[in-house]
Amino acid sequence: MHPAYSVIFFTVSSGIGYGLLALIGIFAATGGLPLAKDLGLVGLGVGFVAVSVGLLSSTFHLGRPERAWRALTQWKSSWLSREGVAAVLTFLPVILLAYTWVYRGGAAKTLEIWAMLTALGSFGTVYCTGMIYRSLKTIHQWHNAWTLPNYLALGLAGGSVWLAVIVAMLGYDAQRIAAVAAVTLMAAWLGKVGYWRFIDTTRHPVTPETATGLGRFGQVSKFESPHTSPNDLMKEMGYQVARKHATKLRRYVHAFCFALPLVLTLVGAAMSGAMALLGLMPAALLMTLGLVIERWLFFAEANHVVTLYYGEKTA
Repeated sequence: MHPAYSVIFFTVSSGIGYGLLALIGIFAATGGLPLAKDLGLVGLGVGFVAVSVGLLSSTFHLGRPERAWRALTQWKSSWLSREGVAAVLTFLPVILLAYTWVYRGGAAKTLEIWAMLTALGSFGTVYCTGMIYRSLKTIHQWHNAWTLPNYLALGLAGGSVWLAVIVAMLGYDAQRIAAVAAVTLMAAWLGKVGYWRFIDTTRHPVTPETATGLGRFGQVSKFESPHTSPNDLMKEMGYQVARKHATKLRRYVHAFCFALPLVLTLVGAAMSGAMALLGLMPAALLMTLGLVIERWLFFAEANHVVTLYYGEKTA
């Protein structure tokens, strides 16, 4: 599939934003964060902006962005529509949590309610995002059991690293958050390794032989090209990335998205106060860069079964 930069930015930004909001909600409800006004304002503000900018960027991939609101009406059948509805609904508890946290303080009885609804809404929105791709049976690299857990784990990993940065930057103890970030990074890393192993060792069950019903007569080959020049369908659905380039980019993901951030997060967890930023800030920046590469590969390595029509033997 053709990697659209607007969708890459959307999935990275909104994934980190919702991961950040989910963790803030969980920690605020369970007493894992100091309920200081500056932490609530900055933490929720960063998450809100990251989500909003990501959602806005996703409309740039549409032919008529001004009609994006119409997607919300198809929630009964479309995961894209459900994602939009979940995103809009999640804004309400986020705003109420921010108001309660900043203006009424941690003693407010409703704070825990808004915090848990923020976490549930954030998880639900990322779940819907992952299901947009998980539900596409025509793309084997997405329609598998690894896609959805990877979306959730990467969102939590990115959100936890940036939450640790925010906590340390405001002068609070970030060791507990950094430890959580290290655990989520390791879980996301294992999930990504499992996903790559799966797509490398399996293929879509549909082949030219099964698609045409001529497999009993032997191998099916293309008599001639269906088009004399590339068309939009081939560019979008049949995007090709050389194996050597994909292997190199996977190494970058291992290094920038997981290995280096994990080491730097552990360094930050071992320090206290502002010194923790020496490890946490580079970890967050490197992981964000690694997520961009990971998202690009997620799209570039996906093959639609329509490519069988254009001569591919497997998808």
